[in-house]
Amino acid sequence: MTTTWTQRRKARIDDLAAGRSLGSEAWRRLRRDPVAISGAVLVGLFVIVAVLAPMLAPHPAAQSFPELQQDLRPGSIPGPRTGFPLGSDQLGRDFLSRMILAAQQTLLVGVLATLIGLAAGIVIGAVAGAFGGWADTVLMRVTDVLLSVPSLLLAVSIAALAARPSQTTVIIAVSIVSVPIFARLLRGSMLAQRESDHVVAATALGVRRRAVVLRHMLPNAIGPVIVQATLTLATSILDAAALSFLGLGDADPARAEWGLMLAQAQAYLDVRPALAVYPAVAIIAVALGFTLLGESLREALDPKGRR
Repeated sequence: MTTTWTQRRKARIDDLAAGRSLGSEAWRRLRRDPVAISGAVLVGLFVIVAVLAPMLAPHPAAQSFPELQQDLRPGSIPGPRTGFPLGSDQLGRDFLSRMILAAQQTLLVGVLATLIGLAAGIVIGAVAGAFGGWADTVLMRVTDVLLSVPSLLLAVSIAALAARPSQTTVIIAVSIVSVPIFARLLRGSMLAQRESDHVVAATALGVRRRAVVLRHMLPNAIGPVIVQATLTLATSILDAAALSFLGLGDADPARAEWGLMLAQAQAYLDVRPALAVYPAVAIIAVALGFTLLGESLREALDPKGRR
């Protein structure tokens, strides 16, 4: 009796699920996925801290405090104390404030680099996938060359070409690295759309090629690219931190950035390891959050994985 009721209940649930759209079904799966929830929590905390950083930081990031400077010694850096929960950095500045304000810089660099790479990748992938021919051949060969070089090595090479390292050079270098990823993915989706029924029907009715691409092919092919952008954002944050760590980012010591803070802390590992631990943990947590959320989103939107 119990088995029969369970089977009927499962059948009703399956029938309801079969009538849902892909978007609603994906949202239902994400809400029940602990991995997606964990990623969303990490990303949400990071975004909140980054957006509200000027209000959350208790002190200006570039200001040195006499109560911290007086305890600075060649072999000693002040630790946590009243008014300074994470203590001082090597110059007598509030380390907590610099960590909070660095989140804003990290979010800015990661989002801008991802958006620029996404926009360029969409243009290249759409042209190659929609029109084919010599345009597809040329664009994809250039993309293959970029993909053949490890991403971090390519970013370092591009950033090293700048006469003066800055935040702008980091954004440009990281965005160029992500372009071939988006271009290749969108091109594959566009090729699949070229033979779909609605595209063939629109073409047979005499709809202009440009309208077919922009109204029928691109909207249906761009979904996987948007999901990939979530994963690429995690990579962009890691690459930007790596460039700053290598001295190819913004060299302004007054500007707080996790990669730069990590690089500066290397000289004080034997004095106060926490100066390196906190930025490293922050970078890992943010990258992990975007990765977990992106992977869960990709699985939830996969029609083959629907139950």
